[in-house]
Amino acid sequence: MSSFETVTSALTRLVGFDTTSRLSNLELIEWLEETLRPHADHMQRIPNSTGDKSNLWVRIGPDVPGGVVLSGHTDVVPVDGQDWRTDPFTVTPADDRFYGRGTSDMKSFIAMCVAFAPDFAAADLKRPIHFAFSYDEEVGCLGSPDMVATIAAASAPPSVCWVGEPTLWSVMSGHKSISTYEVEVTGHEVHSSLPHLGVSAVHEALDLMNMLRVIAMQAESDPPEDSPFDPPHATLTIGQVQGGTAANILAGHCRFVFDLRSPPQIDVDDLLSPFFELAGQMDQRIKAQFPECGVEVRQRSGTPGLNPDRDSEAESFVRAITGDNASHFASYAAEAGQFQQAGIATVICGPGNIEQAHQPNEWIARDQIQRGVDVFKQLLSQMI
Repeated sequence: MSSFETVTSALTRLVGFDTTSRLSNLELIEWLEETLRPHADHMQRIPNSTGDKSNLWVRIGPDVPGGVVLSGHTDVVPVDGQDWRTDPFTVTPADDRFYGRGTSDMKSFIAMCVAFAPDFAAADLKRPIHFAFSYDEEVGCLGSPDMVATIAAASAPPSVCWVGEPTLWSVMSGHKSISTYEVEVTGHEVHSSLPHLGVSAVHEALDLMNMLRVIAMQAESDPPEDSPFDPPHATLTIGQVQGGTAANILAGHCRFVFDLRSPPQIDVDDLLSPFFELAGQMDQRIKAQFPECGVEVRQRSGTPGLNPDRDSEAESFVRAITGDNASHFASYAAEAGQFQQAGIATVICGPGNIEQAHQPNEWIARDQIQRGVDVFKQLLSQMI
């Protein structure tokens, strides 16, 4: 039977692969394939369009419906500019903690899957256990839709998905949706003493950003009734802004990116309709003066929320294993909503603390890994 030591050994290997989202994850995928192949009854890569990244779907056990998916992402956020005291891509144990990028978010859960694969394979499973390891979760859950669709369309689809994001092993029943957008405003450069002869991309972008602030404040003042999320309302933030070349030149270009996180019952298109209306009007007005200029809005990601369903098979299954019967909800987004939309009951539950995610000197506590060993033993006992 797998142990604390086999989990930390797998975690050490996983953290050693720099799978920052801007990089390929194929070396990690190849290692997973090599490690899991002796125990797998089915293994399939689901790559991206350029072939430099891939999801990995693994089935252990019989090809029958009603299995359980253990889902996790292989990518991590950057360490650039963060003050790390240790090598972020080497697991460093100290003071009952294990430091390293991805230890909490979320390679420890994947390490548990890897460590227990031989035990799953050796058992007489009545239902299969699936592993669903995705790419580019950290930049909008971009990799998982193709894999979710593939798994859901299988001849013997699973009935439960267990997403192992860090929750301190609490069962999360719902999460917000996330949508990210990139806005580019192209203006017409002239000397700043003659603004009537040009169009400042920065000034136009400011009007668009102000509209987003208005939408954000309206959402804050009118949260959905009985929303279980913290905060209860939709949140809209502008995370990046670039534009202009000099103080005495009307800006020819301005780009900004914004992030909208909403409770599942909110219609994102409806919420943003005043912004899109303004962007369309502005684009027409600018093009009337300078046809090569204007406003372009591109959606970079759109991940659905996870609607709470306390009567679902996933809720009863995972709560029976963990013993957690309290209500928990996540303001971050994950692939859980995608699995739910595909007809697979889903919850979020995993090792580590979300407060450690994306931080310098990210760590997971020793007792979270030990708790995971006990949880996975309970999982196995439920599948035989």
